[in-house]
Amino acid sequence: MKRKLNVLNFGKLQGMLFGLLGVLAGVIYSFGGLFIDMFVSFGWVTSSDTPGLSIGTLLAFAALFIMPILFFAVGIVTGFIEAILYNLALKFMWLPYYRVYAKVEQ
Repeated sequence: MKRKLNVLNFGKLQGMLFGLLGVLAGVIYSFGGLFIDMFVSFGWVTSSDTPGLSIGTLLAFAALFIMPILFFAVGIVTGFIEAILYNLALKFMWLPYYRVYAKVEQ
């Protein structure tokens, strides 16, 4: 029995999963940047890439809001594409569907 995927539901599910990954990535990016900038400001680490705590640190916290939205959007689009490709593969599959039965002897 071949089952088709509902494209809209699969896209929403994939979008939610990607959105959760976006929350995790945003937290890691924001707080990781905060700690690095704090270490540079306190003089514990020397770096030519960051001046320490600055407006860039505040902008990094925008990742808490932007990353989940971007990840959600990418997840929905990839979910739609995956579901459509899966349904097309089922439709044009030239191999027959076989059931495998195992005979267990006691």
